[in-house]
Amino acid sequence: MGIYQTFGLQPIINASGKMTALGASAVDPAVAKAMADAAMDYVDIQDLIRKAGAYIAKATDAEDGCPTPGAAAGIAIATAAVIAGTNLNLIEQLPFSEGFPNEIIIQKGHSIHFGASLTQMIRLGGGKPIEVGHANHVENAHVENAINERTAALFYVKSHHTVQKGMQKLETFIRLAKQYQLPLIVDAAAEEDLRFYVAQGADLVIYSGGKAIGGPTSGLICGRATYVEACRAQYKGIGRAMKVGKEAIVGLLTALQRYDVSAANATEQLRRMKWLVDQLSDIPGLKGEVVQDEAGRAIYRAQLKIDPHTAGLHASDLIRQLESGTPSIHTRNHYGNIGIISIDPRPLLAGQEEVIVQRIREIMQP
Repeated sequence: MGIYQTFGLQPIINASGKMTALGASAVDPAVAKAMADAAMDYVDIQDLIRKAGAYIAKATDAEDGCPTPGAAAGIAIATAAVIAGTNLNLIEQLPFSEGFPNEIIIQKGHSIHFGASLTQMIRLGGGKPIEVGHANHVENAHVENAINERTAALFYVKSHHTVQKGMQKLETFIRLAKQYQLPLIVDAAAEEDLRFYVAQGADLVIYSGGKAIGGPTSGLICGRATYVEACRAQYKGIGRAMKVGKEAIVGLLTALQRYDVSAANATEQLRRMKWLVDQLSDIPGLKGEVVQDEAGRAIYRAQLKIDPHTAGLHASDLIRQLESGTPSIHTRNHYGNIGIISIDPRPLLAGQEEVIVQRIREIMQP
């Protein structure tokens, strides 16, 4: 019996991805041990946060780093940092920021909901989101014409949740940020390359610690030292409600020490998902294929298309029955409304793809 079952919770197979709603990552035993050791001892938290910054900087090739309780908190803290800096009076005034630059420019197609509203996170940090362009079309002029004396920063989102066509690329935001001497914040929460955005010229980059990195529920901000120092300063303001515990910081640092983007093992992902697709290939009304992540990451999922006329059930029926069984199987259902579900191999524990195949066969070939 697992730890969650001792508290009366349903066992779960996570085939959805490194999703916050399912606890993001199942951490490596070394990370879990480090967290347990940290929980049973004491530390000066301010010293720990600063030391963590040095480790984050090394892992990301940035000037400095700051741990956070998650990427969402990172958005609020980074926003507060570019507005208030290290000025304690301003820090304590946030999120009320009228009277000084507080506008954060973001493309309309990047104004996403990731489980909460991204623009709400900006507002929590005292920012006034300025959405530019259209949901499926943004031009350089849309971004540039929005820049004025009230602009505090430009904000760019790299995520599978965003509109993937018709948006201005990162290069546009980097160029405009430099031209107008504005900071550029990049939300790269689930991205695997921890060095890319800093190397491209972003001033602050936000990552989740519990997704690609494989750490506990946590996050980090990395970038230019002056802005990161301002991020740390927000723990005397709005960041106090978003404080990160000693266990999470140590777990994050341990995961960072172990993290190797080249070890994502796309070959093994492909093998497991091709096997799963092959095992389901004879089911009428189900067509499977292996597809790469829509945001271009080296992630390969099994995509299952359900033809309700031939299969005798809709994708929504399959989703519901998978989730209502024991164990409860959670698939990736962003396109469930058009008959497509996906299986993400990254969070699957050994042999769980076999359980998924068996359960799908039981549902679709009773």
